[in-house]
Amino acid sequence: MPNAMILAAARAGPAPVRILGLDPGLRRTGWGVVSLDGARLSHVAHGVIVPSESAPFSERLLHLFQAICAVIAEHAPDEAAVEETFVNMNPASTLKLGHARAAAIIAPAQAGLPVAEYAATVVKKALVGTGAADKTQVAFMVRRILPSAGDATADAADALAVAITHANSRKLTGLSRARAG
Repeated sequence: MPNAMILAAARAGPAPVRILGLDPGLRRTGWGVVSLDGARLSHVAHGVIVPSESAPFSERLLHLFQAICAVIAEHAPDEAAVEETFVNMNPASTLKLGHARAAAIIAPAQAGLPVAEYAATVVKKALVGTGAADKTQVAFMVRRILPSAGDATADAADALAVAITHANSRKLTGLSRARAG
């Protein structure tokens, strides 16, 4: 009988893969979870983590880390993808954003998830067709690809866009499921 169960599982195909997308920021960190089942992509959940701006820097980072850990515990993703930090004119702001991004990378890594990183221009090009797309264009495409996500905030839409980019990257490169079910 065990052979029949193995055969049935093989016919069913690979299990769906849940992907957590993260758009890190100190003020607002967007997150989105999608499920990839073969070629079918579906929305699972999304939201925004907003630490208190009056809290000390270390507490804001801790809040981000703990909130991302809570999202992981609730939605059980198999993989994570994080948007890379862009360098702006203010080096101090870039450095602080890098700290927030570190929290966004360490939380899924601690949970044993593989973490992919994508430049913002790559995410925009993957969804809109140009790396110079603005946030409204990205949000529009997220609504088209994941209609059940509704009108997500800009940060959550960006996070869903990162997850969509990773899902498409997995399909193009033929990546196999990273975690055993």
